[in-house]
Amino acid sequence: MTIGQNVKQRREAKRWNQSELATKANVTQAMISKLEGGDDNPKINTLRSIAAALDCLVIDLLPESDKKKPLRGDKPF
Repeated sequence: MTIGQNVKQRREAKRWNQSELATKANVTQAMISKLEGGDDNPKINTLRSIAAALDCLVIDLLPESDKKKPLRGDKPF
């Protein structure tokens, strides 16, 4: 799943509309709409705000394929 799909799934599990999430995350409803629609690549600070509003970690919003990539400076096992 994409970041946007993960955000949408968590938002809907809380029974929030996009405006409610946007308000809680201090971003615009248009930003949430673009993100969920796959039209936006958010900055890390935006993802932090959204994750905090959804009561999860940023990594929980990332696609599974991105979770397996080593971070810069990290050596794969």
